[in-house]
Amino acid sequence: MGGKCDIGLIGLAVMGQNLALNIESAGYQVAVYNRTTTTTEEFIKKRASNKNINPAYSLEEFVSLLQVPRKIILMVKAGAPVDYVIEGLLPYLEEGDIIIDGGNSYYRDTERRVRGLKERGIRFLGTGISGGEYGALHGPSIMPGGDESAYREVEEIFSKIAARAEDGPCVSYLGEGSAGHYVKMVHNGIEYGVMELIAESYDLMRKTLGLSPAEMGGIFREWNEEQQSYLLEITGEIMDREDQETGKPLIDLISDVANQKGTGKWTAQEALDLGVPVPVITAAVNARYLSSYKEERGEFSRLFPAPERKTADRDFLVALEEALYLATVTAYAEGMDLLKRASSEYGYNLPLAEVARIWQDGCIIRSNLLKQIQRIYKEAGETASIILSDEFSSDFAGKIENLRRVVSLAAVEGIPVPAFSAALAYFDSLSARDLPANLIQAQRDYFGAHTYQRKDKEGTFHTDWQDIKNV
Repeated sequence: MGGKCDIGLIGLAVMGQNLALNIESAGYQVAVYNRTTTTTEEFIKKRASNKNINPAYSLEEFVSLLQVPRKIILMVKAGAPVDYVIEGLLPYLEEGDIIIDGGNSYYRDTERRVRGLKERGIRFLGTGISGGEYGALHGPSIMPGGDESAYREVEEIFSKIAARAEDGPCVSYLGEGSAGHYVKMVHNGIEYGVMELIAESYDLMRKTLGLSPAEMGGIFREWNEEQQSYLLEITGEIMDREDQETGKPLIDLISDVANQKGTGKWTAQEALDLGVPVPVITAAVNARYLSSYKEERGEFSRLFPAPERKTADRDFLVALEEALYLATVTAYAEGMDLLKRASSEYGYNLPLAEVARIWQDGCIIRSNLLKQIQRIYKEAGETASIILSDEFSSDFAGKIENLRRVVSLAAVEGIPVPAFSAALAYFDSLSARDLPANLIQAQRDYFGAHTYQRKDKEGTFHTDWQDIKNV
């Protein structure tokens, strides 16, 4: 080791450690710092032993190890800890230095930091990094946004450490301000939706067909031969895993309470704020909340036992596979529609084809579907509809009855499938020439004089409903 380090990284939990090791393996000298000194010492002694990684034990020492302009990646918990570290760094930084937030920060916090640091001459990149611990070490999908000049200075490093798709590294500059963290937030929203759909498929298979985890693992692997979905892939592996202590399938021993860190909730909230329907994603968020009502669910199940279930035919698996496919496409479509609206609302000018491209490897929602989505935006432009496209419209026309079959069977047998049901309702709502919203408008006008439009003439109208009623 010698000379100044090319880049520094703060935060040595597993993700931070793995990213530091990834950067070092790409040929760069890395400085590292962690607030807890023993964590830094252990990392240097074990995983970073004999590597081109330099430890620092104070922020001042850390900054002194870096080449100018300094490039600093933060891999710390989102929220106040990010602000705390930034404030600690500022006394030692100079104009033109670069801070990169690689955590799951809320995009409005990123927007605030971009503006505040710009006033002090510091360039900021809010950068989504997806792929979990494995991706951080072997190649994640990287979603940077913020100061473009800062990105150009770290572009070579990011390109070398990112996962690689067929047409290049899975990283691209996405836009000004909070564009990178916004895209990562929506990525995670889609992730919530697909995970819930796979979980509902698992639930239907075990409750209507009585399949064992091993049998379901084989089915998930078979389904994944075409989709090449990371989430389907790991589901097959999970189904195969046995508990070392009991010899039972591990999945049968895991508590049915799902946690979350908030990115799915942010996606659903943001969609409501922008008026973009994302029912599959929202259903997935709600399903996680409901799973935490463990005690209440126990009381409900005692008072309202599930109906006696009939055994589904094995050909139900064909219907379930096609339903899962359509509902998964719907989750992606919802996320891309939200990105489309946000791009216009916030001036991101997001390259949606490029977003689909950099999600094709390294990230949690990687799947062959993204190649098709990339083609849609490349050929038809940023305003294209995924479901109406040539890539997917014939699939919906040919397979929608199987989604109906899955939702119908689940309803009859008392098996909750909120995400499947939301996907079907979304499709049917979009396909309906007439919706009952005319009655809602009449109701709003009745009690609040909110007015309405008519089908047969132009203009805005109000009816004095209560006087008419009393005539």
